[in-house]
Amino acid sequence: MGSSAATTATFCATLVDEWLHCGVRHAVVSPGSRSTPIALEIANRQEIEMHIFHDERSAAFAALGIAKASGVPAILVCSSGTAAVEFHPAVVEAHHSETPILICTADRPAELQGVGAPQTIDQQNLYGVAIRKFVNAEVANDSESHTWRHIARDLFATSLGDVQGPVHLNLRFREPLMGFATNLPPRDANDAVITKKVALPSSRSLRKLNKALESENGLIIAGPENYRVESILRLAETLGWPIIADPRSGTRVPNKLVVAGADAILRDEDFSKRLRPDVVLRFGTLPASKVVNSWLSGSGANQVVITTTPSLTDPDRQCSLHIVSDIDELCAGLVSVHSKESVRKRSLSWLDKWVAAEDSAQKAINAALADEPGLTEPGVARAIYALVPEASHLVVSSSMPIRDVEWFGAPRNGLRVHANRGANGIDGVVSTAVGVALATRQPTTLLIGDIALLHDVNGLINLASRKIDLRIVVIDNNGGGIFSFLPQAQTLDEAKFEKIFGTPHDANIKMLAQAHQINTHELTNISDLAEVLSQRGPWLARVVTDRHENVKVHERINQMVASNLR
Repeated sequence: MGSSAATTATFCATLVDEWLHCGVRHAVVSPGSRSTPIALEIANRQEIEMHIFHDERSAAFAALGIAKASGVPAILVCSSGTAAVEFHPAVVEAHHSETPILICTADRPAELQGVGAPQTIDQQNLYGVAIRKFVNAEVANDSESHTWRHIARDLFATSLGDVQGPVHLNLRFREPLMGFATNLPPRDANDAVITKKVALPSSRSLRKLNKALESENGLIIAGPENYRVESILRLAETLGWPIIADPRSGTRVPNKLVVAGADAILRDEDFSKRLRPDVVLRFGTLPASKVVNSWLSGSGANQVVITTTPSLTDPDRQCSLHIVSDIDELCAGLVSVHSKESVRKRSLSWLDKWVAAEDSAQKAINAALADEPGLTEPGVARAIYALVPEASHLVVSSSMPIRDVEWFGAPRNGLRVHANRGANGIDGVVSTAVGVALATRQPTTLLIGDIALLHDVNGLINLASRKIDLRIVVIDNNGGGIFSFLPQAQTLDEAKFEKIFGTPHDANIKMLAQAHQINTHELTNISDLAEVLSQRGPWLARVVTDRHENVKVHERINQMVASNLR
């Protein structure tokens, strides 16, 4: 009994076998010597798709994308030292967005710690509070083989626990690193299937909620969460309340109750006052729109938030009641309570105002964009949201792309929208999209700005050979376009603003893509965009815009909407 290369291989094979049993089907591996034992055991299992990423930061965001699209954590593997540090940005995003990842960092054994051994750093609790659970596994020993399956199973269960998120297994390996696995320890026959359990709301909370839903002037905010679209629609129909539908929620579908143009509608001060609700029922996180969030904060409405986890997004401290529940079950119960004849006879004037405003806003946006020569950033976002095929995925970068999709994406069916809105960073977006495409093997479109693309250009490595349908549309305005909307753009002189915030890069994005053997396109009109979007990826299409003109385009659209509303 003891430690050997065979013991290490058996330990790693047991971890992989147990994770396979739990349902893991993807592993993202960054090459390195010290991680050889776990990497080889993953490679030995044909049931797992093994994806190789040269850059650890890119690898971690790809694992994030896989979990976002599939709901199942991927195994994420790297060597020791700063390789493990490169995972940190994606770990932070996974923490804030409650996305599960099984992180496996290789490490040197205890005798090589603190003595200047190469590629050796302190990896204990490396990711701090961003991790749901940390386990430091010393060099494997036969005497502890009865614990190996429990380690793997416990980490998997924790990643999908009450608050989903990343878990970290630090694996200390001693040379020699290559061995052959022997018989694996048996699986406990009494192990139950790991399922996520959501707590039931208290009777007191339900009474308060049902009392709030008696209001006629109520509003539903549908954010990204774990629920069926039909549950939210049926509740809204029962209550006679409109739904402000975040594109990431899946509820932005063609339905008279659904409001997609809330940002533009609520920019009109007089109109926004007339639409102030008495009660707001929010599912999931807040919209990206600052206009909508400021209006909600200042509305004075009784705000109730429903989530499936204890986490609450409430930066303005406006939530009066937070309920943690299975949303589908909760909605079904609320429908049964509030579908009485007296409720169905409510006045529809409140809902009619929203329906009319949404119809007016969508017509105004169409008219305003029709008047714009060439491609604009709002026009591209609106067109992509409408034109990508059904049963496909749209990944949207932070900064302007997520806002343009939220503001201008019109209701449609058959589209899942993803965005890294946990920490709202622009790093790792290309790799996240690659992960979504790898997990689903479905058409995946990425709408991204030039700065975000350059932040994660290593996500393009090996893209041409991954056999995925990834279609990348880059808005290239030679800098940070979102800063042109901020007060800094009006208060600073142009030279200083450009140096600090405009940040022109002058990179040739098409040549970068071509260096990775990726087909490229230059788009100048909607017809070109529609034609390219119909083609299977991978490809990259570039749309050139002007940052200063982009601000004016947004202003013209908002003015058109306000004019129509009045």
